[in-house]
Amino acid sequence: MKKISTLSATQIRTRRGIFTLGVTTLLSGLVFVVLPKDPQNTSFGFLLGGEWELFRQWDVNSRTGAAIFVALSLACTIYGYLRFLKDKKSLAFTLIGGFSLLMAFLCWAGNGKFIPFTGIVAGGLVLAVPLIFGAMAGVICERSGVINIAIEGQLLAAAFAAGVVASLTKSTFWGLLVAPIAGALISVILATFAIKYQIDQVILGFVINVLVIGITGFFYKKLLIPYQETWNTGPILQPIKIPLLSKIPILGPILFHQTIIVYLMYAAVALTHYYLFKTRWGLRTRAVGEHPTAADSVGIKVNALRFRNVIIAGAVAGLGGAYFTVGAVGAFSKEMTAGKGFIALAALIFGRWSPLGAVAAALLFGFADNLQVVLSIIGTGIPSEFLLMVPYIATIIAVSGFVGRVRAPAADGIPYSRGGTH
Repeated sequence: MKKISTLSATQIRTRRGIFTLGVTTLLSGLVFVVLPKDPQNTSFGFLLGGEWELFRQWDVNSRTGAAIFVALSLACTIYGYLRFLKDKKSLAFTLIGGFSLLMAFLCWAGNGKFIPFTGIVAGGLVLAVPLIFGAMAGVICERSGVINIAIEGQLLAAAFAAGVVASLTKSTFWGLLVAPIAGALISVILATFAIKYQIDQVILGFVINVLVIGITGFFYKKLLIPYQETWNTGPILQPIKIPLLSKIPILGPILFHQTIIVYLMYAAVALTHYYLFKTRWGLRTRAVGEHPTAADSVGIKVNALRFRNVIIAGAVAGLGGAYFTVGAVGAFSKEMTAGKGFIALAALIFGRWSPLGAVAAALLFGFADNLQVVLSIIGTGIPSEFLLMVPYIATIIAVSGFVGRVRAPAADGIPYSRGGTH
């Protein structure tokens, strides 16, 4: 009976995705193909510079291009539904259909304009960096059974520490080195009160965020502004080209011409996934997040492991915080993380508490964030206020059940006392 229930939930989720894709495809056909008047060419750029040239630019009539991609999405919807009737997986076709609708939208939005497609993707990857580090921190914490609402505070504290230290030493190395330490120190507060004193973890996370915002805001006003040249004018990391790989057409400059923070992000994702699912530490971590009593019964020190994991997660989030200062602008500004910690939390939920799923969701949010910037610059007919809402709308959709019902680790947010209940 349990297996039947699981299959039923999967089928409901799949049917919902196919239905949504179908309705969106029909609406897109109306808005992007039928209604527009005076269609002109949309130019897509696929060359950033320095890579081997596969093709430089694609010029297509906006209506024709939109019609092609809407038709492709419709084909994916129909074929995906047929596979659904045969009880076969159709996720790949749903994803292809969703990408086709994105291209149809770009054909329509770029009517008579140039859209640097490769640049949008590259910028989206960079903007996703703090989200991915934050999501990895959330995965480690919540797989251990501790809710980490304090990702925002960890990012902000690390951004402050990295910016100040880099400014004082005039070295990005020391700024990057101190960032995970700052994130870990915030996690010590979270772990102490959540695990040792069993404070409500959601409320605690918000309190920590407010605390960090207050402390960094105070020092920003009293120290960083009056003595900006000394305390708040730091260097930034420079991109590093990986030989040969950076020459690969389209993907090369996106993935392999980045700063050290992006390469550390690749490593963080790979190591988190590997250690969580392929090592004894990962098995124990998942055990204390799902069944702490059973884990305790076989000799695992539940709270000690949770405490260590929360601190590790804080260090990971700290690397993401360094992006805001040494990885981007050099100087710290008040509340510069701007809610990215909460978007990282949404990516964690959207990705179903899986490292790779959280990465995919974070990349989606980063792409949406960069897309609104590019569309504002090239000047589309879409109001700028609406474009600014795009990343947050995507976040709301992610956590509103659009992706189907998700289940957190069973003991997530529940303090554990040996011999007590959990």
